[in-house]
Amino acid sequence: MSVLHLAILLPLLAAPFIPFLFRAVKRIHTGWFVLIVPTLLFVYFFRYIGITSDGGVVTETVRWMPSLGINFTAYVDGLGLLFALLITGIGALVVLYSIYYLNKDKESLGHFYVYLLLFMGAMLGVVLSDNMVVMYMFWELTSISSFLLIGYWYEKERSRYGAQKSMLITVFGGLSMLGGIVLLESMVGSFSIREMVANQAVIVDSPFFIPAMILILLGAFTKSAQFPFHIWLPDAMEAPTPVSAYLHSATMVKAGLYLVARMSPVFQESSLWLWIIVSFGTFTLFWGSFNAVKQTDLKGILAYSTVSQLGLIMSLLGLGAAALHYDGVDDNIFMVATIAAIFHLINHATFKGSLFMMVGIVDHETGTRDIRKLGGLMTVMPITFTIAVIGSLSMAGLPPFNGFLSKEMFLKATTKVFSADFFALDTIGLLIPVVAFIASVFTFVYSLIIFTRTFMGKAQFDKLPKQPHEAPIGMLIPPAILAVLVVVLGFIPNVLSNTLIRPAVESIYPSLVEGGQAVEVDLYFWHGITPELLMTIGIVALGTVLFFTLNKWMGIYNRVPYRLTLNGMYDGSLVWSNKAAYRFKDNYMTGFIRSYLIYIFVFMSGMLLFSMWWYEMFNFSFDEMAEIAPYEYVLGAVVVLSAFAILFMRSRLPAIILLGVVGYGVALFFVFFEAPDLALTQLVIETVSVALFLLVFYHMPEISKKEVRMRFKVGNAIVSVLVGVTVMMLSFMTLSNKSLSSISEYYKENVYELAAGKNMVNVVLVDFRGFDTLFEIIVLAVAGLGIYTMIKFRTTAQRTKGEGEHGHEAKK
Repeated sequence: MSVLHLAILLPLLAAPFIPFLFRAVKRIHTGWFVLIVPTLLFVYFFRYIGITSDGGVVTETVRWMPSLGINFTAYVDGLGLLFALLITGIGALVVLYSIYYLNKDKESLGHFYVYLLLFMGAMLGVVLSDNMVVMYMFWELTSISSFLLIGYWYEKERSRYGAQKSMLITVFGGLSMLGGIVLLESMVGSFSIREMVANQAVIVDSPFFIPAMILILLGAFTKSAQFPFHIWLPDAMEAPTPVSAYLHSATMVKAGLYLVARMSPVFQESSLWLWIIVSFGTFTLFWGSFNAVKQTDLKGILAYSTVSQLGLIMSLLGLGAAALHYDGVDDNIFMVATIAAIFHLINHATFKGSLFMMVGIVDHETGTRDIRKLGGLMTVMPITFTIAVIGSLSMAGLPPFNGFLSKEMFLKATTKVFSADFFALDTIGLLIPVVAFIASVFTFVYSLIIFTRTFMGKAQFDKLPKQPHEAPIGMLIPPAILAVLVVVLGFIPNVLSNTLIRPAVESIYPSLVEGGQAVEVDLYFWHGITPELLMTIGIVALGTVLFFTLNKWMGIYNRVPYRLTLNGMYDGSLVWSNKAAYRFKDNYMTGFIRSYLIYIFVFMSGMLLFSMWWYEMFNFSFDEMAEIAPYEYVLGAVVVLSAFAILFMRSRLPAIILLGVVGYGVALFFVFFEAPDLALTQLVIETVSVALFLLVFYHMPEISKKEVRMRFKVGNAIVSVLVGVTVMMLSFMTLSNKSLSSISEYYKENVYELAAGKNMVNVVLVDFRGFDTLFEIIVLAVAGLGIYTMIKFRTTAQRTKGEGEHGHEAKK
């Protein structure tokens, strides 16, 4: 295993040691030990900038399941490196922030940092895996670890609700993505993303092209909170603020953007790819910004602003797909869209991370995030106020901050649709700049709300749960670093041009740069009087008017009843599904084993008979059957008559004896067929079973001596006959439809050579089917532990109840 693989797995390898450190070293905050991991990883991945800047890539492979085409191939190019640096860099700042945010004496830090490291390692695996099955495993690990992080304060009902919501929606998307991965592998015969890009023409010609594309996009949209799947993200704000700053500024919500960027070269030929991404992204941009304005919780505003900003980046990636329909990078008018997407992805991580940390500081030092109670904090929290102003104005797209540059590029990209003459961009696409303009107006409004309603205006300190004061320096350092980056990247953005942005863009456009062409990235403020500058002036003017007239138009948010909103429909679907599940359960969970056996037998028989009919296997032949000896007829009759006679027994002892006769008769058949091992096994099982039956029935009440005439049940008779007929036909079918040689020949030839054993049955169970046997043992062990636990809890409960009753009597 290479150093690159170890770097990806380092957070996962470090996670198991965190609980021990938390318990062993109480005097030192556990976060200081955890901080070492992302810091080392950031330094390690920073070394790759020189390689990717020169157009190079790094590939390391660990063979895992090569027969299935599944290997752990780590692949570092410009795009993967960008995300790796964001994951580790923001991760280091978040861990530092959490050290001062989370009290080491009151919080369960052993759990918190385990979940955080699991998430960090999972995200690194997602962005640096070339094999899509491995990527999917890491993808689902992000859903599990984010579920644990969001529900960290599990004693709060809203935390549990938000964790469940995020899990249900993102796992649904993950399963959809898995379906798309399977379809793509069926087209190209490989799970490698590079192989899929190289065989893009084969994928386009496949009838599964559209289904695979839609399934992949479902995974991306659910992860990156695109409409209508965005509803999980605001509820995820119940997580501790360090989690919100990490998951929702730089990592989890960016995974969907990464997937779209990575898979663009595969689906670039389809106009549907462009239109789906642009449509959903643009509407998400508008819907998130529109709903952010009505929020009164600071984290709620940032949550919907994150939804909006993700929609912005998603729409840029969609427009950037149009660049793949040009022959090169020169005069490629849509190249600016992808450059803007990558640049804004970086900018969003800086200003949104600082804003989340700022909100955490306000909550930590005042006890509330409700803007209706806040105000006037500028005088007592000047550093936090400065961070808030920088982050908010950058998000609003105002100079001289980095958000202005990427927002201008976004507006420029939307206006380029006027120049396109394909995919109907010059007609229907005219709506794109209109929606982008409206959404940007609302973005400007909620950006002003964040810092004006919190830090300016009349102070209301008497309404605050805590006396406000400036945060400790350790809590201020991480957001201050991000705020400094916001300013620095605004004034000297080209520090990123050839180090991170260009390599990432070239990774998205491999077909355009194959001929030696290079993507030119040159970022600067003044471009003259351009349409995008005029749009920005209009955004500021209209946004200012709307901000100062908020009270006059806020009533529009109350026009739609809650039950008709997406959240209302989600809650309603959960209630309905729970009721339906209980109703269904009450109908089939009767408490009688015979009912459950009927379900099993009917399903099994139905599926087997349907399969035999579907594959036309009702052609039976008895030519190759051996001659039946007279004693076999006699033994068969004894077994059949014994089984039939059990139905008429009125005492348990004769019924058990007849049941034993059936079992021992089958064992004799094994002896006649020269299978001593099976015969011995059958004899042992039958003896134990009969003994257990006798022991159990000995302690049960006797059957009534009265004559009880049992009603004949037609349904049970039909099921019994159906099972018998199915097994009989299945036996005849297996004898008459042999298309392959028996596997027993393989065992005869290889038992001794491969496993060095002479007893075929033992070798098959221990070696050839070793995992099967192992998992059966594990199942029995787990069941045993479960039974032991229930017995122990029952004993404890009875003891507690007895002690309570004894104490009550003593009081009397």
